[in-house]
Amino acid sequence: MKTDLKPNKEAQHNLPVGQKVQREIIAWFWVALVFLLINGTIGQARVIPSGSMENTLLIGDHLIMSRIGYDAGVPFTNWHVPLWRNPHRQQVIIFKPPFAPDTPDYVKRVIGLPGDTVEIHDGAVWVNGQRLTENYTTGRTEPYDLRQPFKVADNCYFVMGDNRGNSYDSRFWGCVPRKDIIGTPVMIYMSLNVSPDAWEPGQIRERFFAYANALVHPGLVRWKRLFRTF
Repeated sequence: MKTDLKPNKEAQHNLPVGQKVQREIIAWFWVALVFLLINGTIGQARVIPSGSMENTLLIGDHLIMSRIGYDAGVPFTNWHVPLWRNPHRQQVIIFKPPFAPDTPDYVKRVIGLPGDTVEIHDGAVWVNGQRLTENYTTGRTEPYDLRQPFKVADNCYFVMGDNRGNSYDSRFWGCVPRKDIIGTPVMIYMSLNVSPDAWEPGQIRERFFAYANALVHPGLVRWKRLFRTF
């Protein structure tokens, strides 16, 4: 049986303007809703503004972050809830700094799990009395403010940057509560070797010129870092 679709198309074409606008608004509403769902519960983008994770992550690396199983929240707000997954030792995580939750997210590596005892001496990290093998670090690990063995509390994680001489981490301000961990990086999708000022919070103009400059000068793109996974 042949069905003629032409009348339906003509009917849609002849809809009143108000009804067309209403349908368009509803369609875009669903698009926005799907975007918010994905952005809030599945993944988000982040850019690295400092050298605390060198050479694992460089200033200007752009990351895709996975929130699956770690956290769910409403984009552009501070509302979020932790989910069922917990990070493992030496995994790179993204979290809200517990001492300043309204500042941009931090990226560090998990060193101590809940219940662990962390010590730093002889230029290395010791967890539960065993020296931790770390082939990703830059420089010696110094204790700084961590002068005594540190017992990691329940539902907390001891984190450090890979650039041990240039990282503001758990050695200074303690462990990260599980509720502040929002995800883990999955892939570097872009990396630009431009002025670090472009990636500081609020520097919209500088960031725009950084991208524009990279279009004109492709050599600013660190091509070999693109699509690296974690």
